[in-house]
Amino acid sequence: MTETFQRVKSASKSLTAITEEQRRDVLMGVADAIVARQEELLEANRQDLARMDPQNPLYDRLQLTAPRLEAIAADMRHVAELPSPLGLVTDARTLPNGLRIHRVSVPFGVIGVVYEARPNVTFDVFALCFKSGNACVLKGGRDAEASNEAGVRLIKEELRRQGIDDNAVALLPATHEATAAMLSAVGYVDVCIPRGGRRLIDFVRDNARVPVIETGAGVVHVYFDRDGDLEKGRRIINNAKTRRVSVCNALDTLLVHKDRLSDLPALLAPMDGRVELFYNDESRYDVEFMDYKMNVVTVGSLDEAIAHIDRYGSGHSEAIITENEQAARRFQQQVDAACVYWNAPTSFTDGAQFGLGAEIGISTQKLGPRGPMGLREITTYKWIIEGEGQTRP
Repeated sequence: MTETFQRVKSASKSLTAITEEQRRDVLMGVADAIVARQEELLEANRQDLARMDPQNPLYDRLQLTAPRLEAIAADMRHVAELPSPLGLVTDARTLPNGLRIHRVSVPFGVIGVVYEARPNVTFDVFALCFKSGNACVLKGGRDAEASNEAGVRLIKEELRRQGIDDNAVALLPATHEATAAMLSAVGYVDVCIPRGGRRLIDFVRDNARVPVIETGAGVVHVYFDRDGDLEKGRRIINNAKTRRVSVCNALDTLLVHKDRLSDLPALLAPMDGRVELFYNDESRYDVEFMDYKMNVVTVGSLDEAIAHIDRYGSGHSEAIITENEQAARRFQQQVDAACVYWNAPTSFTDGAQFGLGAEIGISTQKLGPRGPMGLREITTYKWIIEGEGQTRP
C-alpha cells in the first residue's frame, strides 16, 4: 500500500494550486452524480445490507435510501458554498525590528479516516477534505465495502472529468492489514481520524505511529433536574434516545432528580415501551449502547449528577433539562464535554446541524479541535514572515 500513500501524498501537493471555483465545481459535480446515479449506489448498498441482520441496530446506520442520498448531496452542496477555510490570517503583527509576521491557515495535507459501517462518511470526508485542500485516505469497514467502493468510484470519475488528479481520494481494502498500514504511514498520512465505537478508537490510538484525533465514542447523559419542565423533558429525552439509536450522540443514561421520580412514567411515555431500561445498574454506566437500551439513574442533587457524568461520561455530549437558569449555567460550566446542552437534546451534536455543512467527526479530545469538526477544524497554519534584510543580533 506504500504506492497508494505515495500517490495520495503527491496529489495533496497539487491540490494547493486548485482555485476555489474548481473546488466548488467538483463538489457540485459529485453532488449531482450522487442524485443522478442513486440506483447504482443503492444497489451496492443492498449488497452490504444483505450480509447484515436487519435486527442489528447498526443496520440503520449502514442503510442508504433515496432521501438519505438526497440529504448527502445537499450537504455536499452546502459545503461547496461555504467560505474557504484556507488563507485566513489568524494573527498579524509587525515587530519592533520591522519584520512582518502573519499566521495563515493551510491544509494538513493528507487526512486518513478509519470508519465503520457508515457509507455516508465516504462522501462527508471527501467533501470536507477537498474543500479544505486536503487529500484523503479512507479505510471503511467490511460491512460497507460495496457501498464505499461505489461512492469512491463516483468521486474519482468526477475528479477525472474535471481534470484533477483522482488520487486526491483513495479507498484502502477493508482489512485489518490496511488499517495497520495507515497507522504506520509516517511521512504520508499527516493525521488519522477514527470514526466508530470505543473499540476502534482505542485500537487506533494505541497502535498509531501517525498523529491521531480521537472522535466518536459517546457515553451520553441527560439530567432531568428538580426544576425540569415535564413536557420539554418528554420531547427531549425521546428525541435524544430514539431518533437514531446507532449514532454517537444518542442518549445512554437518563439521570433523574429523586424529587421527580413520580414523573418518570410520563417522561418515558413517548418511547412507548420500545426502549429496554436498566434502573440504577452500575455495571452498565459506562456503556455506549447504540441500541434501544438506556440506563435510568436516580440522583439526589445537581452536584451528584455532575459527579456521575464526570465519572462515566466520555466527553462527547451532555444535557440538562431545567427551568432553573442558575443550575443550568453551573451544569454547563462544570460538565467537561465537547457539547453541553440546556433544554435541548444531544441529537443536535452534528456538523450539519451546527451550520458546518458536514463533519469529519466529533472530537472528544482537548488538544486541537473539539466537538463537530468542520472545515476550519481540519486545517492547520503556518507562519509567513517578511523582512527588509534584517539580521538577528
